Amino acid sequence: MSKATVFAACLCVYLSATTHLAAAADGSFVRTLKVTGSLNLEVSTGSGDIHVTTGNSSEVLVTGRIRITRWLDGDAEEKVKRIESNPPIQQNGNEIRIGQIDDPDLYRNISIRYELVVPADTQLRSHTGSGSEEIEGIHGSINASSGSGGLKISNINDTVRAETGSGSIEIDQIKGNVHAKTGSGSIRATDVAGGFEGSSGSGDLRVEQTAPGSVRVNTGSGSIELRGIRGSLEASSGSGSIHADGDPTGGWNIRTGSGGVELQLPSEASFDLDAHTHSGTISMKGPVLSEVSNGRKDMHGRVRGGGVSVHVETGSGSIEIR
Repeated sequence: MSKATVFAACLCVYLSATTHLAAAADGSFVRTLKVTGSLNLEVSTGSGDIHVTTGNSSEVLVTGRIRITRWLDGDAEEKVKRIESNPPIQQNGNEIRIGQIDDPDLYRNISIRYELVVPADTQLRSHTGSGSEEIEGIHGSINASSGSGGLKISNINDTVRAETGSGSIEIDQIKGNVHAKTGSGSIRATDVAGGFEGSSGSGDLRVEQTAPGSVRVNTGSGSIELRGIRGSLEASSGSGSIHADGDPTGGWNIRTGSGGVELQLPSEASFDLDAHTHSGTISMKGPVLSEVSNGRKDMHGRVRGGGVSVHVETGSGSIEIR
């Protein structure tokens, strides 16, 4: 038998053994906690996903799925057993904290995914260093963050704050104000019944608003699409197109360094227009401006006697107002 064959055989045995060791070291725990009334919940994990849904109004069901993130941790199996027998869960009445670590060595090379079923009447604060989060159906406020991972939040009856260093954010059916921020990734928010503030270092941004509230959005590089805006608006993109439709009941200020701008406003809207493009043209379909300073690159004047300010500017691109 050749040396290469012997080496390959030994390597297979070694990999099989270490893989089995790692698999054997994985584990899980389940705990049911009784509560009465509104719940204040905090959950965190250094590495792992967080998934939260709603269920029984008088209990919290916690499932933790433990994984070893490095094969050759000689204490891995012992660590998993210790965490299974005494998971990081603390309860003081209707206040529950999950994931607080008092012994960092025990959790080194450990990843825990948390699956939680909680009462709808819950206020949640969640964080993962590396992992995604999915939260649905909670009636209280949400504050969710991730160092690296996507966030998906839906059917919330209160305010939402969602931040991730790197990853996309998806938000749907929110009855309250929203703050969303990602260092790198897209943001998509639909059926937002309240104000919205959103920022992406690099990525597209889409917002659909269903109730009045101010909107402030910006992206370093990416397009912006805004639907149903009813209130003041500030929108800016370093490089990307901007489309906005809605009713400017407050001032609108829209800027892009490079990209076209398209506005669609109600036929009865009255406002003061100030539009400028450095490289491109401006077109307006609909009402006639009064007190006009009108050109291919600049357009200023009042629509239907004037009203709130609508300022539009692009460094390179055309502007169309309908």
